[in-house]
Amino acid sequence: MRRRMGRPGLVGTMARTAVIAGTANATVGAMNRRGASKQAAAADSQAAQQAAFEAQAEVADLQAQLDRAQATAPVAPPPPPAAPAGGTDVVAELQKLADLKAAGILDDAEFAAAKAKLLS
Repeated sequence: MRRRMGRPGLVGTMARTAVIAGTANATVGAMNRRGASKQAAAADSQAAQQAAFEAQAEVADLQAQLDRAQATAPVAPPPPPAAPAGGTDVVAELQKLADLKAAGILDDAEFAAAKAKLLS
């Protein structure tokens, strides 16, 4: 039998088409997987950046709240003056405590504690 030269037969053409189609399908699948992994990596990176930004904003907000709280914190009243060595004028000390309470420097509990200390 003599072999025909020229165009391939039907079986040869089908085999060649199957090889080309299989190669193209494998290539497309690999490209899709690679693209998906790149997109996932980009999404992960963006999510990490967003989380870092939100954490930084929360820290700044907490710092601002702390600064406001410290600015509005009441100032502790000065300690009562030490008693002179010779003796204490109880009436004058009670008058000073009453003046501090009236000025709003001492509250009721502080006034009561100072009064009790003075009278003891």
